[in-house]
Amino acid sequence: MNETLRTGHEVIQDCLRTLDGSPGVYRMLNAASEVLYVGKARNLKARVSNYARPSGHSARIARMIHETASMMFLTTKTELEALLLEQNLIKQLKPRYNVLLRDDKSFPNILISGEHPFPQIKKHRGKKSEKGAYFGPFASAGAVNRTLNQLQKVFLLRNCSDSMFESRTRPCLQYQIKRCSAPCVGKIETAAYGALVGDATRFLEGKTTSVQADLARSMADAAAAMEFERAAALRDRIRALTQVQQTQGINPRGVTEADVVALYLDAGQACVQVFFIRANQSWGNRDFYPKTGSGAEEPEILEAFLTQFYDDKEPPRLILLSHPVENPDLVAAALSARAGRKVELAVPLRGEKAELVENAARNARESLARRMAESTTQMKLLHGLAEAFVLESPPRRIEVYDNSHIQGSNAVGGMIVAGAEGFVKSQYRKFNIRTDAGALGDDFGMMREVLTRRFERLLKEDPGRKTDVWPDLLLIDGGAGQVSAVAGIMTELGVDDIAVLGVAKGIDRDAGKEEFYRPGERPFALQKNDPVLYFIQRLRDEAHRWAIGAHRAKRAKSVGATPLDDIPGVGAARKRALLAHFGSAKAVARAAVADLMSVDGISEAMARVISDHLSTKG
Repeated sequence: MNETLRTGHEVIQDCLRTLDGSPGVYRMLNAASEVLYVGKARNLKARVSNYARPSGHSARIARMIHETASMMFLTTKTELEALLLEQNLIKQLKPRYNVLLRDDKSFPNILISGEHPFPQIKKHRGKKSEKGAYFGPFASAGAVNRTLNQLQKVFLLRNCSDSMFESRTRPCLQYQIKRCSAPCVGKIETAAYGALVGDATRFLEGKTTSVQADLARSMADAAAAMEFERAAALRDRIRALTQVQQTQGINPRGVTEADVVALYLDAGQACVQVFFIRANQSWGNRDFYPKTGSGAEEPEILEAFLTQFYDDKEPPRLILLSHPVENPDLVAAALSARAGRKVELAVPLRGEKAELVENAARNARESLARRMAESTTQMKLLHGLAEAFVLESPPRRIEVYDNSHIQGSNAVGGMIVAGAEGFVKSQYRKFNIRTDAGALGDDFGMMREVLTRRFERLLKEDPGRKTDVWPDLLLIDGGAGQVSAVAGIMTELGVDDIAVLGVAKGIDRDAGKEEFYRPGERPFALQKNDPVLYFIQRLRDEAHRWAIGAHRAKRAKSVGATPLDDIPGVGAARKRALLAHFGSAKAVARAAVADLMSVDGISEAMARVISDHLSTKG
């Protein structure tokens, strides 16, 4: 019995007997079989023997060794394979002592479509499956939208969808405000529009000087020919182009393509700033706050960040770093394999590249200072919340639920999450109501469905409650009835140890007079100027905003929906062709198989599928 409870360097020493010098990945587990740490090694025996020493470790490593009750090993053919496997396991297991990148969203791009004679310019996020030219990444949707807004003024490219383009009979507002050349109604010829597309492409590739020179030359020619209206239009386009460059801020001359990655570490908390430079232009920056694995230092944090950040993103040719990483050659090889070309890591010490890194590091330092100040305020509010509602401890994770519908139509449930770092938007969820409760406008039934789906999934994915995705507090928009119903649902699900709090508008539904409900307790109120009251109002309002937004998106989608959307094998192209040929979905439903076959792209088999599907719907 005592043998199974042993922990520390002696347990690790025993593991050495089965190891050789192969590369691979090791896992350190505690007495409860929870993974504490995942690491890689060029030589497993050599690496693990370091942990077997009784002294000479940092405080972080010493704590980890002390908790280790067992180890697991996987050998690989190369150290590069070990690195890739290590990062997959870290993302999957989220060990306490590993550095972990928490925010891993995709980044938007600008797409100039390639399958239409008059290409569309638009924002694109996700898999690059559509044909066309992609430019990016941009740090945020806001950075893309600002650039697109100015590019439309300069190059007059359309941003409407193909179906909107086909349906126009007269120019839209974009043409009137000089942000589109109106190719939809023949205001510009194909060749002239193609020249605009070429100019936009050159600009996004960084050839801004030649684009500006061409525009200036055209403006001079127009003025010489006394075509003053055309000259004025070209002048406005040059101004807009200059404004694009000014809003981008940093525009390095000697760096064509790079990501600038700078780390700032303070009191165990880290901020990583990433600046995206493409085509000699800055396309924005984003800050990240990775978990530091209970005290990791800069080289380990930065190496883990790079391998996790570029796991599903294409790295640029050059990555400028504020600190060296632990295994630069190995990381560069992994990123090069990911990109299918050479990727270079550099820590510049002088010149323009060093200035770029210094600027990113300053942003990282300032961002972390702001976050730490906000976190202190947030923790005070969470302590106040625990005191006001007699909770055992300040909640680490609060989940707030709300429903939204109009007379039962397009019913949606929304969940937001808040904790010590404020709103955790990556954890927000929406639930399309599937039961009859939505159509009946039954708020109790909708809440039952949302909570049941949420916690049944949690129980399936993490029955032992080992991760931090379990809430400490549920906040419900409602009074005694809703709170009682939620408590009953949680009891049925076997998770009745989570605190439930209901907030109702109170007298005259006036903000500031909210009443609060706990299961089996009398309602009460907080003082009108209590910071905890304002905090709860913000939580409730954010949940309401999220649910309303999800409902509006669903309603907007349903407005443009047709029975054709549900037919297997009928995608956007076939749907457009059918509607263009017959004029409406009703006309398609009345059409015979032979008539359907006269539409481009509709075979006899496809025509029968369409006819059979629509006849059963009728």
